[in-house]
Amino acid sequence: MTIQLVIFDLAGTTVHDPGAVNRCFLEAMQAAGLDADPAEIDAVMGLPKPEAFRLLIGKSPGGAEALGRLDAIHADFVARMLDYYRTDPAVAEVEGASRLFANLRRSGVLVGLNTGFSREITRTILDRLGWERDALVNASVSSDEVPRGRPSPDMIAHLMKELGVEHASAVAKVGDAPADLQEGTNAGCGLVIGVTWGSHSRSQLEGHPHTHIVDAVEDLSNLLVSV
Repeated sequence: MTIQLVIFDLAGTTVHDPGAVNRCFLEAMQAAGLDADPAEIDAVMGLPKPEAFRLLIGKSPGGAEALGRLDAIHADFVARMLDYYRTDPAVAEVEGASRLFANLRRSGVLVGLNTGFSREITRTILDRLGWERDALVNASVSSDEVPRGRPSPDMIAHLMKELGVEHASAVAKVGDAPADLQEGTNAGCGLVIGVTWGSHSRSQLEGHPHTHIVDAVEDLSNLLVSV
């Protein structure tokens, strides 16, 4: 199998997340007077964030009334995430991510990023980490730039078209959430790889369609650079 393009998720997969995304979800819900279980927040990781909030609000007492405030609750979340990614000293890549990107590029493999975040948050992350400036990433797409976010394959199709990759069998999808694995499977990717250092453990990922699950960036690198 020849892999031409590897598409990585951001938070929890290539961007270190010490619980910040979950915390911003929780704080936005609480600010709206709603309850949320951190485990339920983890369960919607990877989805487009408005859809994630719709599901969480629907499970919260008083959620029916609060659905009318969905846009405002999501906007509060976005503001919290922007502040975190712009200012918090904890913001960093998952150790080894840049090295993996560089190794793939040197091997002639395209590197793409996709995410359940909006473009505004994605742009802030990329500016902070400098991956585009350092020519480590060929292209990125956010869930608000396609008709449907994960688990739909729309973001993968978008990157394939932008980068001139014709066959999904030549694409590897990498992510830390079930939605990533479902997205890659729905797109027909040749490799669908779960990573265990993000929002979900190996046991939580194993029940979802995948080709591989890896526990370390080094294992991911060995898998991707050798295919």
